[in-house]
Amino acid sequence: MPHPYRSLTSPHNDTLKHLARLVQFARDRRKDDVIVLEGIHLLEAALEQGIVPAQCFINEAALGRAEVSVLLARLPQTLSPLVVPEALLGKLTSLSSAPELIAVCPRPHPPRRSGSCLLLEDIQDPGNMGTILRSAAASGVMEVFLSKGCADVFSPKVLRAGMGAHFVLNLHEAADLAEVLGGFAGRKLVTHLEGSQSLYAQDLRGDVAFVFGNEGAGVSAGLLQLADCRVRIPMPGHAESLNVAMAATICLFERVRQLDASAA
Repeated sequence: MPHPYRSLTSPHNDTLKHLARLVQFARDRRKDDVIVLEGIHLLEAALEQGIVPAQCFINEAALGRAEVSVLLARLPQTLSPLVVPEALLGKLTSLSSAPELIAVCPRPHPPRRSGSCLLLEDIQDPGNMGTILRSAAASGVMEVFLSKGCADVFSPKVLRAGMGAHFVLNLHEAADLAEVLGGFAGRKLVTHLEGSQSLYAQDLRGDVAFVFGNEGAGVSAGLLQLADCRVRIPMPGHAESLNVAMAATICLFERVRQLDASAA
């Protein structure tokens, strides 16, 4: 049975004005305890992990598209999609043009689990954040702890850069990183240039906590003291340092390499 649709055509509609605030402001998303997904690919990724939207706003111009129809058929019958003219939806989205749909979903609050993890301290750039999350998901490190000073991990830009990684990871927002690191039973590694050892000389086959800091300031002194090993990525060329997302990716996949080699 097809979903019953309701059309919203006025920019003064309270529901659409509220959606605009959710798209634009992290404080409104946190207040409502929701995330906003723009486009069919992010909603597909969320549905694959059992995340069901509370609201779905459909671009009127996309209603006849097969991929949209298939996606809508996966939504609960109790959810009534709201159809919005393309020009109006284009004014609400953070994208350069109106997406096929915008979905409002509950904000995930996963339990804390044991095993290897990432600790991200005050990462600000959405592209860096999304890339780190994609690398974590691809490398199999599923626990990610984010300090209060990090950019909103569920902002539209980070969600786009993460390409669906958000929905397979356990993301712990506003975490006390010192508490997490202090209670971690495995190896605690932080990338740092001074007094450090080569990443490639480390045994990363057990549980590892990788700590990465702010793009400009790096890891704070307090977390540096809690780490049991400072590592550097050897750079025989002429670069002074690596982008934090690139550094995180190299560290995560050095662990993958070692695990793969030991399993061979």
